[in-house]
Amino acid sequence: MPSAAVEIGDQVFLQEDGEAFGAVRDVHSHDLVVYVEGSGDFLVPAVAVTAVHDGKIVVDPTQLAAPMVAAIELAHQREEPGL
Repeated sequence: MPSAAVEIGDQVFLQEDGEAFGAVRDVHSHDLVVYVEGSGDFLVPAVAVTAVHDGKIVVDPTQLAAPMVAAIELAHQREEPGL
């Protein structure tokens, strides 16, 4: 995991200029617990974290479990347009 401190509440992204899909709920030495909007908590291995800065965590989707990737894809489909 990058050396910057990860904190509970940090927003999680798949890319720097993307849209947040969730937030950090807990921090462990080898993984993070991330809440994915509309789907619940998932473990993110430290090796998946590519950047940490300014309350933002960027992760590599190729390092995430398939159920989490599917949940991320659905995260913003559940939002109502215009709200």
